[in-house]
Amino acid sequence: MLDRTAISLDKSVDILRAVGEPTRFRLLALLSKSDLTVTDLIEILGQSQPRISRHLRLLAEAGLLERYQEGAWAYYRAIDEGPGMLIVNDLLSRLDYNDSQIQRDAARLDAVRNKRAARAEAFFSSNAEEWSSLRKMHIDEGQVESAMVEMIGNKPVQNLLDMGTGTGRLLELFSDLYVKAIGVDASSDMLAVARSTIDRAGLTRAQVRQSNITMLSTQTNFFDLVTIHQVLHYLDDPKEAINEAAKALSPGGRLLVVDFAPHSRDELRTQQAHIRLGFSHEQMNGWLNDAGLDVIETRDLKPRRQKTASGELLTVTLWLAGDRRMLIAQGGNQNVSQNNLDIVTNTGTV
Repeated sequence: MLDRTAISLDKSVDILRAVGEPTRFRLLALLSKSDLTVTDLIEILGQSQPRISRHLRLLAEAGLLERYQEGAWAYYRAIDEGPGMLIVNDLLSRLDYNDSQIQRDAARLDAVRNKRAARAEAFFSSNAEEWSSLRKMHIDEGQVESAMVEMIGNKPVQNLLDMGTGTGRLLELFSDLYVKAIGVDASSDMLAVARSTIDRAGLTRAQVRQSNITMLSTQTNFFDLVTIHQVLHYLDDPKEAINEAAKALSPGGRLLVVDFAPHSRDELRTQQAHIRLGFSHEQMNGWLNDAGLDVIETRDLKPRRQKTASGELLTVTLWLAGDRRMLIAQGGNQNVSQNNLDIVTNTGTV
């Protein structure tokens, strides 16, 4: 359907004035594809820092860019909503991408992305042995992902939030479901890996941001799906992250938590900085309930063997919970709500 959102004359002129300059239009074409720093843009466009910064400032003042800080670096991205988006996206859709200047910009953007990927790979390689040793302690990650996809189902998702996104794998895994997605992580190194994942998979509808998951800087009451995958065992107070996830959910939204069941591999505290040695159903269900969420389904994915020569093998548990505000808004009483969201526990041995 044609979007008939009205834009005032003054606003339309401001937007067109901001866009109507070759460098600024090139910037928008680049920033609609990827989050980039001033340094990246200098390398791509071959212009000075003051000139690039001035163009970015004018585009931001026109409401066409967003800027976010990640440690010492500032990243820019073309907006993906609002009145300016309607005009800019229409203009970009009509751009001839066979134009020689646009093709040179695209080639240089690929070079910047390749450098990102190399840095991310270096970080990933330096930690590969540690991550590999943990994966050997539980069932194959592909089987965990299959269970996640099955539990979430194929219902379209407008906005996805991946808390503690790490490598950005879930942004890729659920890319066929969501319209827009944001992955947040406190580590700038992990964000570099996630950004490389996004670039490699061509996920223009996904973004990553630096944020502490116990104090989210994202929108509240906005996301209809939130995921927390193998993160909570690193936290001193996992309940804080559950509460933040619940605040981020829109009414009726869902939260998927994936982590370990209780175990005795105490060496993970010192070797891999695990603070918590897994979570019981009772503990997690209590946190979810206190956050205003009802457990829809729980699955335990157990390895075929209980232990190896190196020690106990770990069970991966998945909890899917739903925000109960939609039921309240629909006038359902507490008994109806509970009956509609009875806990279903499936224990799978894989």
